[in-house]
Amino acid sequence: MAARQRGLALALLVTVQFVLVLDASIVNVALPSIGRDLHFDQADLSWVGNAYTLAFGGFLLFGGRVADLAGRRRMFVAGLALFTAASLAGGLAPTAGALVGARAVQGLGAALVAPAALSLIMTLFTDGPERNRALGLFGAVAGAGGAAGAILGGLLTDGLGWEAVLFVNVPIGAAAIALAPVLLPEARDQQVRGFDLLGAAAVTGGLALLVYTLVDANNAGWDSAATYLRGAGAAVLLAAFTLVEARVRHPLVPLGIFRGRSLRGGNLAAVLATMAIFPMFYVMTLYLQQVKGYGPIRAGLGQLPVAVTMASGAGAGSRLITRFGARGPLAGGLAAVAAGLAWFAGMSATGHYAADVLGPAVVMGLGGGLVFVSVTIAATAGATAGESGLASGLINTTQQVGGALGLAVVVAVSTAASEHSSARVPAAALTDGFQAGMLAGAGIALAGALAALLLVPGRPAAGSEAPPVTAPPPSRSEIGG
Repeated sequence: MAARQRGLALALLVTVQFVLVLDASIVNVALPSIGRDLHFDQADLSWVGNAYTLAFGGFLLFGGRVADLAGRRRMFVAGLALFTAASLAGGLAPTAGALVGARAVQGLGAALVAPAALSLIMTLFTDGPERNRALGLFGAVAGAGGAAGAILGGLLTDGLGWEAVLFVNVPIGAAAIALAPVLLPEARDQQVRGFDLLGAAAVTGGLALLVYTLVDANNAGWDSAATYLRGAGAAVLLAAFTLVEARVRHPLVPLGIFRGRSLRGGNLAAVLATMAIFPMFYVMTLYLQQVKGYGPIRAGLGQLPVAVTMASGAGAGSRLITRFGARGPLAGGLAAVAAGLAWFAGMSATGHYAADVLGPAVVMGLGGGLVFVSVTIAATAGATAGESGLASGLINTTQQVGGALGLAVVVAVSTAASEHSSARVPAAALTDGFQAGMLAGAGIALAGALAALLLVPGRPAAGSEAPPVTAPPPSRSEIGG
């Protein structure tokens, strides 16, 4: 494929990935309007976001393996069609239940698209430095999407109404569906014919139940019987999945893939990184609106420095990784995230934006850009062409689970600290809680930096310019225009 067409294909893939990540956060600013118009109970309003996260996280491994077997372009288009149709249905939803259902279908479509998109990048870009640049761009948009969601959500909600945060996906999705057959190659694993239905059911059920346990733990109570039972159920299903994979002829996830040190270390670092980074967007939004009194648009624009610096960090990260390997940039990026979160924890109810938000945002953004590029490259290095969808599904899954776990932990810590605060002014008590949550995030980021130093391989071997990519035999994978 010509360089120009590969560049256009990359632009299409990263644009779609940006939209998928954006949709996890773009509805947050619109929640008050949605609640009023569709008469949501306050306790149920969070499910507008949770339904998307639950389906997205639960079906990612399934989507990644199906992309390997059925064809990555095919699954990219099918998932995007599902996502686009659900976006239209969500914007037209007449009731709360209809909107939550549409958001769940959106998440399912996203779970089919995301691993297919990442594995198509791995198929299109096989050269080390070129692949690192492509994965760097992919990681940058994934990281910046969280901040951009708050900005676009505020602009669309204030200007056109909450329905616009869903309708905006429709023209983008339709255009991407039309362009995909022209710009993207087809690629599939020709060697494996069978499909592990039992394993797919076990891992999808286990991951969905795990994410549900995490996103609802603060409502149900961490020490409640419901949380314990859900957690135990998730553990049983995931243990059963492991047993099934060790015994079936054509496993959904061949356990041998975990022998790769880079994949193991990259995925563990990704869990810890997203635990630290994703809740930061949530806390920053609440701090700016509930403590500083910003409106939705101003609060969204207040997070713009994170998106800009994250893109800058990602661009620098891909060059550093090509030269030095993933370990140093990943550990350094997580250390910067920890420093930024610790700085942000110094916020006050009467502080100024420049000192309490802008400075920490720049540090966190630069570090986060390094992190998202590094974990993506580390976790997919060494994957064969036939396993690229699976490796992509794994890294997307660990990021989703890490984000859900981190948000649950930070919300629990923040709530407890606010409730036990000695401050008499509500804004000050809220700030005390946010401070505690960000300190918890800083500790998690430091743990991630240590894990990266210990578990992620260092500089590539002599003569190699990037983390190694194992080329499969010609019979294993077929790529067609």
